Amino acid sequence: MAERMLQFVRLSQQTPDKRSAEARRQDFGEIYQRFSAERASAQASRCSQCGVPFCSIHCPLNQHIPDWLKLTAEGRLEEAYEVNAATNTFPEICGRVCPQDRLCEGNCVIEKGFDSVTIGAVEKYITDTAWEQGWVKPPTPTREVAHSVGIVGAGPAGLAAAERLRRRGWQVTVYDRYDRVGGLMIYGIPNFKLEKEVVLRRHAQYAEGGIEFVLNCQIGRDITLAELRAKHDAVLIATGVYKARDIGGPGANLGGIVPALDYLTASNRQGLGDAVPDFESGALNAAGKKVVVIGGGDTAMDCVRTAIRQGAESVTCLYRRDKANMPGSMREVSNAEEEGVRFAWLCAPEGFEGEGHVSAVRAVRMHLGLPDATGRQQVEPIPGSAFAEPADLVIKALGFDPEDLPTLFGEPGLTVSRWGTLTVDRRSMMTNLPGVFAAGDIVRGASLVVWGIRDGRDAADQIEKYVAAKSAPAMAAE
Repeated sequence: MAERMLQFVRLSQQTPDKRSAEARRQDFGEIYQRFSAERASAQASRCSQCGVPFCSIHCPLNQHIPDWLKLTAEGRLEEAYEVNAATNTFPEICGRVCPQDRLCEGNCVIEKGFDSVTIGAVEKYITDTAWEQGWVKPPTPTREVAHSVGIVGAGPAGLAAAERLRRRGWQVTVYDRYDRVGGLMIYGIPNFKLEKEVVLRRHAQYAEGGIEFVLNCQIGRDITLAELRAKHDAVLIATGVYKARDIGGPGANLGGIVPALDYLTASNRQGLGDAVPDFESGALNAAGKKVVVIGGGDTAMDCVRTAIRQGAESVTCLYRRDKANMPGSMREVSNAEEEGVRFAWLCAPEGFEGEGHVSAVRAVRMHLGLPDATGRQQVEPIPGSAFAEPADLVIKALGFDPEDLPTLFGEPGLTVSRWGTLTVDRRSMMTNLPGVFAAGDIVRGASLVVWGIRDGRDAADQIEKYVAAKSAPAMAAE
């Protein structure tokens, strides 16, 4: 083992420098500065190279994290990138948007007492360097094969499967109903977490590698699922989940109450230079408004921080549990607090006030009760604690559910679970329709980018096995 490792005993944890909160509020630029080569090497050298790397175990991709940290500490960055990219299709994206505090870094062996290795920042540094040096290559296969796959959805799962199969020589076509590749990575995640160029350059690279993209294509409208099945040896459905969970109560239909994804998409499109009438009219623009965001996940954090940058008069996040029980990343909560977001913990909305347009959220204060069957504490309202939170714009960030794909695709035979997610064989990842596979959020429900990547890679392997087994009798007959 190199002498430069296990430096956690003498080197303290250092994260990349952050721009000041005042500067961050003025634009949508990324908030973290880039590691220098020296600092990246030093922070990587803090890795303990433990025999049982819990960072790898708790990464959905089971990355060989200690290996590429050691290579980074030794200055062998191209090798570090190769090891990193062997298990992660989009390390430059995971290094930016993964909740490392809940995954790899949160389970680092040296976390208790010495603070974890800054794994995400080092991963971002490695891959950004790889792009600059030209080490990231298009998925060009060594030989072409005749098999083809149609992938529905150009988000993390669909793109991960596309890349994996294309490298193996498959003919890959990706269909997506939007005008850009990336799914929620392009329209859902704000620039201050993930610059759009990071996603768009992958599109360009994959097209160069021979992956065909058919955009603005709605399955069931522009082409049927049956036609896709006839055209390709296999089909992968990786549409994600986009149906916003709603909230009822008096006044729920007032103007100025909008779904989170509509709001974030308008902001991202405006940043990309698109004409966005609802942004220009102010309907999906927080400038000068009292904004209330309902929810406590990462999408809620994206909304509150976007509203700050749009020049909102005030931004309040209503969450019915306390800070310790928030499902979102604690780093994102901390960043939001620094930027001026006010959190109203243990507060739940009951309805909305206003005449035609919302003027306040009617809420009640909550307290944590006894744990339920899952072990999570129940929340109960405090009698007589109702209050009104002034609001000109209310953003509902309550999570996402699947759309009705059997109806949307015109394929009533496609089976779904009671939650609306596609039902698959957990081993083969195939739906009830032969040759039709599914992966990502449309199977597991709204989740993380890194889980989408994992599912897409696994689905690619299962598709290859299925088509090989199906082709074997025909080849034997020849």
